[in-house]
Amino acid sequence: MNENLFASFITPMMFGLPLVTLIVLFPSLLFPTSSRLVNNRLISLQQWMLQLVSKQMMSIHNTKGQTWALMLMSLILFIGSTNLLGLLPHSFTPTTQLSMNLGMAIPLWAGAVITGFRNKTKTSLAHFLPQGTPTPLIPMLVIIETISLFIQPVALAVRLTANITAGHLLIHLIGGATLALMSINTTTALITFIILILLTVLEFAVAMIQAYVFTLLVSLYLHDNT
Repeated sequence: MNENLFASFITPMMFGLPLVTLIVLFPSLLFPTSSRLVNNRLISLQQWMLQLVSKQMMSIHNTKGQTWALMLMSLILFIGSTNLLGLLPHSFTPTTQLSMNLGMAIPLWAGAVITGFRNKTKTSLAHFLPQGTPTPLIPMLVIIETISLFIQPVALAVRLTANITAGHLLIHLIGGATLALMSINTTTALITFIILILLTVLEFAVAMIQAYVFTLLVSLYLHDNT
């Protein structure tokens, strides 16, 4: 129980070099491209899920927005697989790092906003000032809308970081409590272990849901600007 609670969130190092690059590239190996005429069940399941998600997510977009389909599908696959791999014992989850999530959120948000200002300049500027605003409130509303616009990528990154980090901490704490209770009260330890299993199942669902929510919000930002 003397182990640092946040030890699992420290970036792993080897020979003084961070291993984040290798960890980030590893999920791409889980989605091989088949050259067979008839795919196996795993690849067929992957393709079916991708088609289902892309059809649901791209249905609200026009032609310009649908050009982002490949990027959004790659994003949801990367975040989902990274979150799931982070649930393995003694593994590292890059999405618990706020810097990495900001690195994903800011370029995508900026690309969507720049696209909006290029293609729909008047509509994009109109978002800063709702119609019918009283004259004395115009400066304040412009400032508020500007802040709300720039806080969008921060909210994206913080939401993903907080949810994944909180789940990992709960698993760590309940797992430590289960080990400590095994020598004190077997019945209580068994109940705690059942709670740990249920929490782990919940975290698998949260890992996929957070990947979907992150990608869906990016898609909605793009929809507002195309």
